[in-house]
Amino acid sequence: MDTIKLNNGVEMPLLGFGVFQIEDFKECEESVLHALKTGYRLIDTAAGYNNEEAVGSAIQKSGIDRKDIFISSKVWIQYDGYEGTKKSFEETLEKLQTDYLDLFLIHMPFGDYHGMWRAMEELYKEGKIKAIGVCNFLEDRLVDLILTHDVAPAINQVELHPFDQQQSLRKVMDKYDVKAMAWGPLAEGQNQIFSNETLVNIGKKYNKTAAQVIIRWFREEDIITIPKSVHPERIEENFAVDDFQLTKDEVKEVEALDLKRPLILDVTSLDEVYRLHGLV
Repeated sequence: MDTIKLNNGVEMPLLGFGVFQIEDFKECEESVLHALKTGYRLIDTAAGYNNEEAVGSAIQKSGIDRKDIFISSKVWIQYDGYEGTKKSFEETLEKLQTDYLDLFLIHMPFGDYHGMWRAMEELYKEGKIKAIGVCNFLEDRLVDLILTHDVAPAINQVELHPFDQQQSLRKVMDKYDVKAMAWGPLAEGQNQIFSNETLVNIGKKYNKTAAQVIIRWFREEDIITIPKSVHPERIEENFAVDDFQLTKDEVKEVEALDLKRPLILDVTSLDEVYRLHGLV
């Protein structure tokens, strides 16, 4: 299992399993169990996904030692501020049936995220969280957060896939040693990504699918990746990327696919701000 060292020295798996939009308890539990059986050791969930309990149940049923599983979760906007974050954290621990988190993230760059960060810093310093970070923070808010507080985020989880490679943001993140974690790494199937000629042709050289080429590309870029699936064969396929390596020219071919714009979530859109604040 390849890992990456965060800015506080914590080792984190580079490939994990995401559970966004798997709200059915049994389906989520079974998917996480299969992922763990396959070999995944990073599981990424969130309070806003409404499936932390299923994830916790799967981890318990897996029989795998807690210390061998890296659990990541997030606090949602409706819990914003210092007190809300403390409350959300305790609820997350209860649902996941654990007494600590490996990674805790601010889910969105809206609301009182400075208050949220103060609470997370305290929990981190108390040893209840091994690393803290953010999601969907672009350059301005990320740097504002870093310059305002004692602890810099270890992670920024953002929409990141071949069609939106976040090159500008990643340069700023590199400056402050904030590691990139890709949500929607397969672009949620948009823009015909699985039949993209470039990705398919690269895959043919190694007898791999376009999805496997993408996940391998993330590995070459040292970007943490959390592909999601409820299909056992796809869960296994996404994990099987250790037996090939892209050439420098192939990496450049994938880089040339960058459209330099989001396909799934535009956090700069005023409509999205209104929508996200309205979610319960």
